[in-house]
Amino acid sequence: MSFSDVGEAGCRPDEARVFEHGWQSWSPTGAYRWGEEPPRPADETIQVLAYRPETPVPHGAYQGEGLLAIEADDGSTDVWSAAGPLEVPSIRVREEGGRLVVSADGPVRHRRAEGGLGLALREWAGAMAEGHAPSAFAAVPPMWCTWYGYWDKVTDADVLENLELARRHGLPADMILIDDGYEAGIGDWLDPRPGFGSLERTVDAVAAAGKRVGIWTAPFLVGHRSRLREEHPDWLVGGAWAGRMWDQELAVLDVTHPDAAEHLVTVFRAFAAIGVTHFKLDYLYAGALAGARHEDVTPIAAYRRGLELVREGAGPDATLHGCGAPMLPSIGLVDVMRVSPDIAPTLHPRSGDISQPSQLGARLTGAAREFLHARWWVNDPDCLIVRPDVEARQEWAAHIAASGGLRGSSDPIAALDDWGLETTRRLLVPTATEPS
Repeated sequence: MSFSDVGEAGCRPDEARVFEHGWQSWSPTGAYRWGEEPPRPADETIQVLAYRPETPVPHGAYQGEGLLAIEADDGSTDVWSAAGPLEVPSIRVREEGGRLVVSADGPVRHRRAEGGLGLALREWAGAMAEGHAPSAFAAVPPMWCTWYGYWDKVTDADVLENLELARRHGLPADMILIDDGYEAGIGDWLDPRPGFGSLERTVDAVAAAGKRVGIWTAPFLVGHRSRLREEHPDWLVGGAWAGRMWDQELAVLDVTHPDAAEHLVTVFRAFAAIGVTHFKLDYLYAGALAGARHEDVTPIAAYRRGLELVREGAGPDATLHGCGAPMLPSIGLVDVMRVSPDIAPTLHPRSGDISQPSQLGARLTGAAREFLHARWWVNDPDCLIVRPDVEARQEWAAHIAASGGLRGSSDPIAALDDWGLETTRRLLVPTATEPS
């Protein structure tokens, strides 16, 4: 769609601070003085993986996805936004003759607020939630996750060892999340990776210890090496490319195809049947990519349908935990949402792009989205990792302590020193139930 001018900010460029809200969990989000260079994708692949693929930002402009706010030095704030979660325009601001001109590629609402950017964002998020998100949020207990200690080489023995170590050290993790690495392939979620061991025995052991069980999937991704792609090429979104990860190209499951939809429900029903109650749904951006689908629906409508199918299979009482997910289109469909890029043991991302795993990117974007907590969902600022080889681990722990959101540990517990154990024990508490 083309961009049309929709209004002007009530201040000059030299008085302005622009808040860009990113498209999905990993997209950089924050406020910048006019003339300050915001984060932009390092390459075309990262544009797909972590930004909004169809609307790259032109030089000299600022852009928010469904939300752009401009704060003047006196605290007055203009907010331009989507009207709701079903249609999410890209919104830009540019300088023209000393004025700040706002344009968008779809319908927007404008509101002007006093009292500063933070208050304006909190009020906007509350208004956006009405009629879409729950009116209140129950506390979510803390968890332990396999990912940042064992990556995709995790085994059932690793899970059970840390289950025992958590008991021995008094780490109050109510849920054990088995992340990427148990499955045979991306898309083949019910096929076990031979090196993992037995998922069913692991789930039984965790449940027998009185803990809830979580599982990771990327439900809308289909790896080019997967059995699913080989057997059902007609289940894929035509022309949709979800990037390259796991040393393979990634296709997209067409949830509007009746057989693919039934398959998706069956996968999550099977996990629920063995005792899984928490579902981390990763790389969800793929479900909203453009392409040829069985039904002629918008990408956002297809995405929301996909999450509804996941809920149908997982059950009404399951916890759905979004990640890498389009933000506004997920309102009302997930219980927990990652609001930042992945953490990493390093302070800076290897690519220089803060949408990629790093402590810096996770801190900056996570803090900028704290206003969403307990308004749209329970925020997930990503896991606490505080083993000795984690750079700036004190700063990362302080960031987690300042968040009201989900608390999860992802260190191999045996790798923690005394400070790491004490810090993990102290920070593994249920989420705050009131908005930040």
